[in-house]
Amino acid sequence: MQSLADNLKSFTERAPLKLVTYGVAGLVGVTLLMKITRKSALDAFPTVGSSTSMIRAGYRQYGGKPFKIAGLPRQWLVVISEPKLVEELRKAPDEYMSFKEASNEGLKLEYTLGYETHHNPYHVPIIRSQLTRNLTALYSEIRDEVIVAFEETLQLNDHEWTTVPALDTAMKVVCRTSNRLFVGLPLCRNADWMNLNIEFTVDVMKGGLIIGMFPDFLAPLVGKFFTSVPTGTKRAEKHLRPIVEERQRFIDEYGREWADKPNDMLAWLMDEAEDDERSVRLLAQRLLAVNFSAIHASPFYPSPIHAPSKSNAHAFLFHRSFTQALYRLAANPQYVQPLREEIEAVVAEEGWSKIAMTKMRKVDSFLKETQRCDGIGSLSMSRKALKDFTFSDGTFIPKGTMVSVASHAIHHDSGIYDDADRFDPFRFADLRTEDGEAMKHQMVSTNPDFLSFGHGRHACPGRFFAANELKTMLAHVVMAYDVKLEDGAPGPGPFEFGSGMLGANPTAKVMFRKRV
Repeated sequence: MQSLADNLKSFTERAPLKLVTYGVAGLVGVTLLMKITRKSALDAFPTVGSSTSMIRAGYRQYGGKPFKIAGLPRQWLVVISEPKLVEELRKAPDEYMSFKEASNEGLKLEYTLGYETHHNPYHVPIIRSQLTRNLTALYSEIRDEVIVAFEETLQLNDHEWTTVPALDTAMKVVCRTSNRLFVGLPLCRNADWMNLNIEFTVDVMKGGLIIGMFPDFLAPLVGKFFTSVPTGTKRAEKHLRPIVEERQRFIDEYGREWADKPNDMLAWLMDEAEDDERSVRLLAQRLLAVNFSAIHASPFYPSPIHAPSKSNAHAFLFHRSFTQALYRLAANPQYVQPLREEIEAVVAEEGWSKIAMTKMRKVDSFLKETQRCDGIGSLSMSRKALKDFTFSDGTFIPKGTMVSVASHAIHHDSGIYDDADRFDPFRFADLRTEDGEAMKHQMVSTNPDFLSFGHGRHACPGRFFAANELKTMLAHVVMAYDVKLEDGAPGPGPFEFGSGMLGANPTAKVMFRKRV
């Protein structure tokens, strides 16, 4: 006799669309029943649509006061924006306002990334400490991989213009460069390893969306057959097993600090892993999660429909952020020369180094202004209320409610930023010349007015790595290539899907050629 799991697997293999249809129908039924049988404590909040433009309209209409939108399945999401409330959300204890559970609510991380990864995120302090501390020592490897990755991905001929899919190109370069620090050479250049991590990223998003269609009690069963964790982990194990076993032999023979020990994420994970976490399977699963953060995200999304909050590394969609900066550069050739002059002057003084990246204020500003204008989502700092919570202005948030900050609307408020809808690439570089403002307006700095990396103790711990990588990529493109849009093509604006898919248009292309 077949087990329940076997029967379910057989059914899903034969009719996955039917299962999803049932899930959606059940979800609609449960939602209607909830609306009929109980009055929500959130009825007092005004309601707006969940698209980015509607959230901005709600922000203006209600003067920054809280409102609600249709959020995750079966619930509303409360949107706040007043600086005082943003600060209170930032300071709220995790047992009241949970970032972790907000992330899990939308992406079902227990099933899409794995139970151990979600409940024991020991890689987060590694990202915050070892990864950040080693950026100076490892900068030459970052720079080398950026050069080689662009060269091999673009495959340019002499001085001819070549049209490439910008988002796909950026994703490949980000994946390779990130993995140079995660697993080192030669694996970071292995085509199957790269494809696995890119595919896994997409599968996590799809898996979270599908699982979210079903009632919570069905999540373990649905998650078993609608996520890529088992197959992705096995595929990653094949690549990592010989590397992990060789390193473990060195540890067993010479101790944890042997000569020529690699200085990468895998080594740091092996140093910190305890008990079962030291297995190849769980190390592989952990590295897939770290790659998900670096390649996609960023931020995780607390929902596939809404904007990124922060996950294991918050990672805010590196490749989308860079792609949009590339579009801006290609559409505005007048900004290339000022960038080149700054890069040439800094490199002449500091060489290609981590300290050089900190001195490239215009490069930093160009990327930060791209984040502000184009964004990667309309909401940030998402939290789930684990207990009833009341803000100081009397705003009551009942247990179980999701709360987010209207980051895109804040970033486009002309009361905060002069001519806020205008792209001013050196806006933040100019602000840094004012007394006492040098630190505040760096790309990695967070405050209630700039929330691309979140804010507070749950701000992206990988943002220093992200900024360093993105600045190196932009500086290299400016110095090594000419870029432009295809002749007659309009400047590709940010792509929007609901409130969560702002950022690079996935179909737009950019033309490259080698500089003479």
